Amino acid sequence: MNVEHEVTLLVQEIQRLGSKNAEGQTSVKFGVLFNDDKCANIFEALVGTLKAAKRKKVLTFQGELLLQGVHDNVDVILLQE
Repeated sequence: MNVEHEVTLLVQEIQRLGSKNAEGQTSVKFGVLFNDDKCANIFEALVGTLKAAKRKKVLTFQGELLLQGVHDNVDVILLQE
């Protein structure tokens, strides 16, 4: 899979699992995304895809790297729907 395609799939999964925040942006907790069975089957390297999407300014999250458990409550926010 190429990165562009994975980022597109990631956006779709965030829209499926997330909800609108106060600013009207779609947001999902990293733990929800990481522990979702469908996401686990789609993404071999979810964290890598998240970093690529952040570099492309498709989404944002606090910090440089998200780790399971430690960052489960960090919001992943879509900047482009």
